[in-house]
Amino acid sequence: MKTHPLLRAYMAGIVVPTPFLIVIAIGFTIARASFHMSAPLEHAIIFPMAVVPNLWGVWNMLRIASRTADKWPIGLHGALLPLVLIPLGLLLARVLGLDFIRPAVGLALAPVAIGVYYLAWKYLVGYCNDVLGIA
Repeated sequence: MKTHPLLRAYMAGIVVPTPFLIVIAIGFTIARASFHMSAPLEHAIIFPMAVVPNLWGVWNMLRIASRTADKWPIGLHGALLPLVLIPLGLLLARVLGLDFIRPAVGLALAPVAIGVYYLAWKYLVGYCNDVLGIA
């Protein structure tokens, strides 16, 4: 199976965040029903559900298309993705008027996100790439 490497890279990228987002959506639904959370959070959940898996897939495609797969470790490549996602999330919070999400929180959580993304990309996305023969 050596045809369509970019399509396989996209699929390998989206397979990791999608189950986690399902868990987040279930948690959000339970929290919304139990604690009567405000409506702007409903809009905020759309961002991760729509953008994050697709961006993971595109990010993996970028790695394969740029031919840096041999020179650039996949964990390091994935660790750069929060540097794109955090500003997008903060922008969304500002647009939606979610005042409790502040840039200081994004900066404080950035090292944690970078570490988690490094591990997820190194072990999970790397494994999916190996299975699909695009590593």
